[in-house]
Order: sequence, then C-alpha cells, then structure tokens
Amino acid sequence: MRARFWPVWLALLAIAVLGSYLLYTEHLVRELRTEAEVHQRMYALVQRGLLSTEPGAELQALTDLQAELTRLGVPMVALNADGVPYAAANLPFEADLAVERDRQRVLRYAQELGQRSPVIVEEEVGAIHFGLPPVIARLRWAATLQIAGALLLILVGYVVVRGTLRAERERMWSAMARELAHQMGTPLSSLQGWHEVLRLPAQDRAELVSDRRLAREVGADVDRLERVSRRFEMIGKPSPLSPVRPEAVMRELEEYLRPRLPREKPGVELRVRVSDGLPDLRANQVLLVWALENCVKNSLDALAGRGGRIRLAALPDVRGVCFVVTDDGPGVASKIRDRLFEPGVTTKAGGWGVGLSLARRIVKDVHGGSIESRRRPGGGARFALRIPVETGDHEHG
Repeated sequence: MRARFWPVWLALLAIAVLGSYLLYTEHLVRELRTEAEVHQRMYALVQRGLLSTEPGAELQALTDLQAELTRLGVPMVALNADGVPYAAANLPFEADLAVERDRQRVLRYAQELGQRSPVIVEEEVGAIHFGLPPVIARLRWAATLQIAGALLLILVGYVVVRGTLRAERERMWSAMARELAHQMGTPLSSLQGWHEVLRLPAQDRAELVSDRRLAREVGADVDRLERVSRRFEMIGKPSPLSPVRPEAVMRELEEYLRPRLPREKPGVELRVRVSDGLPDLRANQVLLVWALENCVKNSLDALAGRGGRIRLAALPDVRGVCFVVTDDGPGVASKIRDRLFEPGVTTKAGGWGVGLSLARRIVKDVHGGSIESRRRPGGGARFALRIPVETGDHEHG
C-alpha cells in the first residue's frame, strides 16, 4: 500500500470505530430504557399483590414478579439453608438442578458470583447469589471503543501533519534547487559568452572589448556566482549573527538593484530612504539583503511592462527596525494573498514561488522577526519586514 493512502485508511478506520461506538451507545441506551420498564412493571406487580383481595392473587403476583426478574437477564442462584441450590436463572450454561453433577456446577458458579457481588442472606431460609446485569458488562466495552477511536484520530492527525510537513519540505527544497539553478544560470551564461570572446584571436578580441573591461566583467560574474553560493549555503545551516547597520543593508541592496532596473520606457524608478538614528541590528547582512531583494523582485515582476515606482525605506520600529518595500503596481491577487509566503505559490508563468517563502524563513527563523504583505489603499503592494534589535546570543538555523 502506498504511503499516501495511509491517512485515508486510518481516517476511515477511525470513523468506523467512532460510528460503532455511537451505535453501541444507542443500543445501551435502549437496553437501559427496557430495564427501567421492567423495574416499573415489578413495582406494579408488588402493589397488585399487596392490594388485591382475590384468592391466590399474592401467589400470582410473586410468579409474575419472578418472570420479570428473569427478563432482566441478571444471573441468580438461590441456595437453601443447607447450601444446596434449589433455583437458578439466567445462567451462562444449561443446568438441571435435579442432577447432582449440574447442582455442583451451579454451586461453583454461585461461589464465583459471591466473589463479584455481595450475597443476600436470609436466616433459616438461605442465600441468593447474583451477578451484574448484561448492560453493565456491555458498558465496559463503550469506554474501550471510545479510547480506541480517540487514539486512532490522534494517529490520523499525526500521520497527516507529518506527511504535510514532509511534503512541504520536499516542495521547499525542490523549489530552492530550481531557484539556485535559475540564479546561477545568468552569470554562467555570461561567463560562457566571455569565454567565447577569450577564444578569439587577440586582434579580433581587442576590437570587441578591452582586456581591462573583460577582466572586470568576468570578475563581476564570479562575484555574482559567489553571492548565490554563499546565500544558499547559509540558508541550509545555522547562520551566525553580528552587529549590522541598517544603512549598510540598504546601501548594499541599492547598489545591487540600480544596475538591474528596467531603463527603457516604461521604466522603473527606485527611491530609497533611511531614517536617522536607527539602532544596530543583530543580523546576518547577506541573508537580510537577500530577503529584501526577493520582496523587490516581486515588485519588479508586478511592474513589468507597465513601469512604475518602487520605494525602499528603513524606519524605526518598537522592537528594532522595519524595512518597507512598496510599489504602485496592481497589488497582490486576492486569491493568493493568504498563501503568499508559502512555498510554490506564485502567479508568474514559469515562476517557482520560492522567493517570498525564503524571505519569510530568513526574517522569522534566522532573525526572529516578522514579515507581512498588505495592499496599499491607493493601489500596489507593501511588504514590511520587522527585524528586532536583539534576537538572542545564539545562532539561528
């Protein structure tokens, strides 16, 4: 059986057990109601025997009363003053009290009943040994069914949650692998192009690009590859935190973004603002810049083909610093707004849906902060990344 079907079968089994418990409980209720009716009839028979003046009415009432007691299903054995059984009802076996062997068997059963329930003793008359009504014995199974159903439901919940977490991890790592390949693809393609240029004769190569520019461009591509590898290396293991200036974060982000903004009309304008007097953060600058970059890329995708403006701001917050990314694009679609930071959620054709989920992981898990997305009143999207000043003296993973 495939593992993915286990939760379904366990859920069906739990439903079957709980359904059986409900039916069994209803059956017990009916039995208790029937037993109450028998008790009422017994009371009526006693009253009839006491109040009737007809000859033989008392004997008939006692006979009817014995029949009603037998209907209760309670096992009973009556012994005379000499300890010999002379009457029995509702035994779990057939017995003829006229046969000595059966009498001995009934006597042993009476002793067993005496160990379970108190014996009614009448001097010079004998004793009555009795057991529990059948409904009491069945009530014990009700608790067993209830516990079994609860345990099965807990097991179903555990299996479902565990499977969901495992599927989410697999989806996350798969998306990260695709994102890694995507981010490495651009500098690798550029390096491949420069490699083709290097293979040209020196004279032809000099006509295309100077050696100084060639070295600068190759170095820039190598730096981009190193940046990508460092980021993915850090996200997969505990990340060391150190004092970081918010101004340095914004400066690095701006230096990375400006050369990559669309310049042909309709272009995208970038505005950056940093409040004065912001405190130092205990953060990982490489990962924090990456989280902000992913939010900006979401805005760039929203403005693709239409142009617009992106604003970056570092503002004071109650616990530390709030980094804000806003744009005047169409805003986040309502159908994915609640799941925007989940792995694999995207509206882009061919998108991996990993950027914002990585941003959430960096902000929450690494820095102990919070990230949220809202629709701006005038249109567009707004991302707020709140990073506390202190996140502890240990390393976060």
